[in-house]
Amino acid sequence: MPPPSARFRDPRSTAYDFVDWVLVRCPGCARAAYVVPAPGASEGAGRTLFVPRRLVCRDCGFSRTSNSRRVVLCRGTARPATDPYFGVPLRLQTETRHGWLWAFNLEHLDLIHRFVGASLRERAPWYDTGQKATLVARLPAWTKSAKNRGEVLRAVGRIHASLTAA
Repeated sequence: MPPPSARFRDPRSTAYDFVDWVLVRCPGCARAAYVVPAPGASEGAGRTLFVPRRLVCRDCGFSRTSNSRRVVLCRGTARPATDPYFGVPLRLQTETRHGWLWAFNLEHLDLIHRFVGASLRERAPWYDTGQKATLVARLPAWTKSAKNRGEVLRAVGRIHASLTAA
């Protein structure tokens, strides 16, 4: 991964912005699979959070469709994270001494990498309209701490290396 810049401005992304395409561990062969909106799913106005999803593995051909309107987002870092639709473990995660660091997809991992690596982190002004509880604002305190910067960046590097090695 390229080195992060010295300044980071919060793009006001939330976890919902990253669940359209999720990398998971295939239940059939334990290799990389992905969860995407099912083909032909009606995308009405607004977010595509509750449209039917499809879990697909290109290696073993495993495929499953979920029509459930139940979405369970990961909370906390005490245990491994799972996919919000099927409950399958995420592919992009690793354990640190403080807890689990995880990401839904590569864009999510890149956002964490840029945020943690920046020495100057700018949030949106409190008086400005828009999202207040953004993804970077909701990261665990140990992830945001400057004293853990090296450890978190190494963990992000391990996640990225595990994906390219597979």
